[in-house]
Amino acid sequence: MKFKFSNKYSAQKDVILELLSNFENEGELLNDGRRNVLKLLPLNGQKLNVKSFKIPNLVNRIAYNFFRKSKAERSFINATYLLDHGIGTPHPVGFLEETCSLLFNKSYYVSEQLEADITFRELILDPEYPNREEILRKFTAFTHQLHENNILFKDHSPGNTLIKKNGANYDFFLVDLNRMEFKELTFEDRIHNFTRITSKQDMVAIMSDEYAKLTGIDYDIIFEPMWKHTAAFQEKFYRKKRWKKRFKLG
Repeated sequence: MKFKFSNKYSAQKDVILELLSNFENEGELLNDGRRNVLKLLPLNGQKLNVKSFKIPNLVNRIAYNFFRKSKAERSFINATYLLDHGIGTPHPVGFLEETCSLLFNKSYYVSEQLEADITFRELILDPEYPNREEILRKFTAFTHQLHENNILFKDHSPGNTLIKKNGANYDFFLVDLNRMEFKELTFEDRIHNFTRITSKQDMVAIMSDEYAKLTGIDYDIIFEPMWKHTAAFQEKFYRKKRWKKRFKLG
């Protein structure tokens, strides 16, 4: 067993390990559990958000045990990096990995539960959502902040940004953190990073306009490739979804 906890929670590691040992039978389930399992577990009057990653395939069971960092460990490392660079994410508590007969088995990533007011998905579903354009522009500024800090969030999709109202402002928090890359981003990297967020052209237009203002690049130079790549990605995504439904694979 391998584990690590943030300084804030190191003194409570035994209690948290005990909670994780009873994960299967305790806690409040947050999802359908078909892939990874999300649960809330209580800790001294607060709630911990625990993500239990499914046991990987044989190749990755070997790789994660000997050659690569697991999704749980990467989530912990990436969350720490984000906070160190002023980027919002639920505070990391720790991670735990289990092995069985030299093969990687289960892993858990633990963070503080953050009660969001909305996710980005609600802006997609409700065109009349209050202050929708303002939130979109501030989300774009948040994404620009990621890019300026050389952070490429590969799962930059509607469900992975939590939004909290903060007076007249809005704060943004990233979740599902295991797929990130830290490097100097090209223009192409930056534009592609928006393609998974929405299929709505009006939303892409607003984000393009705000990103153009933030970077000083002409709007058309931003919008045209952003919409082109967004449309291509969304078409591929829904074609794959239709294919799975047709052959009953999803």
